[in-house]
Amino acid sequence: MNTTQNKFINREISWLEFNQRVLQEANDSTVPLIERIRFLGIFSNNLNEFYKIRYATIKRIAVSFNTGKKLYRDRTAKELLNEITKKAIDVQQKSFKILAQIIKLLENEKIFFINENSLHTNQIKYAQEYFFEKVSPSLGVIVLNNFRKMPKFKENISILFVSMELQNKTIQNSIIHIPKDLDRFVELPSKGSNRYIMMVDDLIRYHLNDIFKIFKPIAIQANMIKISRDAELDFDDDISKSFLDKIAQSVKERSSGDPVRFIYDSDIRIDSLKFLLNKMQIDDETDSIIPGGKYHNRRDYMKFPSLNKINLLYKPIKALNIKGFNLGENTFNKLNDSDFILHTPFQKFSFIISFLMEASIDPNVKKISITIYRLSKLSKVASALINAAKNGKKVIVQIELQARFDESANIRYAKEMQSHGIKLIFGSPNLKVHSKICLIERFENNILKRYGFISTGNFNESTARIYTDLTLFTSNVKILDEISYVFSFFDANYKKYNFKNLLVSPINTENKIKKLIKKEIANSKNGKSAWIKIKLNNLTSYSMIKILYEASRAGVKIQMIVRGICCLVPREIGMSENIEVISIVDKFLEHTRFMIFCNDDDNQVYISSADWMTRNLDNRVEVTCPIYQQELKIELLDIFNIYWKDNVKARYVNHLIVNKYKRNNKSNFRSQEEIYNYYKN
Repeated sequence: MNTTQNKFINREISWLEFNQRVLQEANDSTVPLIERIRFLGIFSNNLNEFYKIRYATIKRIAVSFNTGKKLYRDRTAKELLNEITKKAIDVQQKSFKILAQIIKLLENEKIFFINENSLHTNQIKYAQEYFFEKVSPSLGVIVLNNFRKMPKFKENISILFVSMELQNKTIQNSIIHIPKDLDRFVELPSKGSNRYIMMVDDLIRYHLNDIFKIFKPIAIQANMIKISRDAELDFDDDISKSFLDKIAQSVKERSSGDPVRFIYDSDIRIDSLKFLLNKMQIDDETDSIIPGGKYHNRRDYMKFPSLNKINLLYKPIKALNIKGFNLGENTFNKLNDSDFILHTPFQKFSFIISFLMEASIDPNVKKISITIYRLSKLSKVASALINAAKNGKKVIVQIELQARFDESANIRYAKEMQSHGIKLIFGSPNLKVHSKICLIERFENNILKRYGFISTGNFNESTARIYTDLTLFTSNVKILDEISYVFSFFDANYKKYNFKNLLVSPINTENKIKKLIKKEIANSKNGKSAWIKIKLNNLTSYSMIKILYEASRAGVKIQMIVRGICCLVPREIGMSENIEVISIVDKFLEHTRFMIFCNDDDNQVYISSADWMTRNLDNRVEVTCPIYQQELKIELLDIFNIYWKDNVKARYVNHLIVNKYKRNNKSNFRSQEEIYNYYKN
């Protein structure tokens, strides 16, 4: 294979283009208005996490290898940092314009934003009472001049920098930090059919003289700033500490990470900005310094209130039952007859809870083993597992303490489950467990029988309402015997395990997928039917991309749906002319991962917890599971083809025009709506 023909898109640049697709939803006039403002929040939250993780990683490289060496193929680390900052500033400016448009459109719906200069007379009393009762007691106010350095603040808080001119003409600087559990949006008394919203930032600005009355300022100005810090967890070598304690300590220290991005209100005074950059030790060579608007931490827009405006929200869907399988039926009996696939949020996540609760009280069930990556705040999954332990079942939970930004929640649940006698497995610090599997062992007529479920998503009832995911319920011996090997691997990963049916990272996933692709290459060369349909969240592995290019050159038709990062370049003559890539961003977050290989018209179908990224193939425990039942294979092929026909929310990936919508002269076909109708009908 001529590798000189291979081209790749930089993963960071590809990610920024994905986040632009999220911003497109905020700019889409067909999306309900309040949902549009919430998409702005998602866009901002995504960018925040990108800086804390990806930008921080590149910064570490830039600082460590300050040699000018092009570590990113055609860029040095510093050049890439500069390119990211330039793109971030550009997209940030677009987001401000979109927000301004949405605010104007909200006014047409009689929803008005009020700032500190536009409070109506009848609103002042309410605003004052609200401030002194709910806001003022929660604020952190720090006078800066007595500190050599800026004090460290926790992640995800809004910060107002206050500069006061005193009567003796000196300048006094202070910081107000707004706790994240304080509502960002204050609904003021309505007037007729008019509704009024005030940002808590502006409510604080209105009361600045009250907060700083001791200084008697003659002039006062407050500007919002935002700092993002390196969020990678660092561990010490203290062997006396448990892994649980090490993670807890590292999470606590995250707020002390090095700064990577500094956003400031572009109306701030120059002397105030210089003061801040100096105090916060911001490096203009390796830190992203971005001028912004009056409001930061716009991730809070994800929680913009509904205001009882049903017409400005997506119409909720009623989750469906699984065909031939109703809640309340005996799950074990049903699984002895057939496998079933659950597709959330189109179908009810309750099937998972119901199965676990049934197992927790069944006298014949002796053992439940499950992997946990992210749990909801009030997890019914955790409750069912604790209930099983109380009923004398042996419960084994592999809980991932390094699930990024959910470490604290998982630590809390780990301690609670441990207190109820549940055996916890924490895995290896160098090998995250990202698989989504559950194994239930039941004795029937004194014979051990296994049941279980394997999923593409977390066992989390909160995200199941907005993430699309597939879960296979099965009693198939070939699958479940190997699931039991995966749980053995957690305890003894030095042993050799022979997985003939499952694809398990880091053991055999990459090699087995490559074998499946090579089979399609051979079939194509021999004149047989050969195609591949793949749906993923991210594709960054150059090794996997190279073999897809090889398949394209051999004439294999490849259709790919990649929601997020995609480093593959499609439709290039001599390299990838047989590969098409689209991305779908819509009401629900596309999270399903599945693959269909033609196999000369005897399709091989898999669902997976793994994206095609180096971390998922080599550095995590992932499970890719075959679908053996013919009607379920047909179902997943139907679902893929419905996605592929989307001409409303699908975008072409890595074309000359970035994020160009996939349009045609056919009637509007919106895949998420059509999938719901598919299951309904």
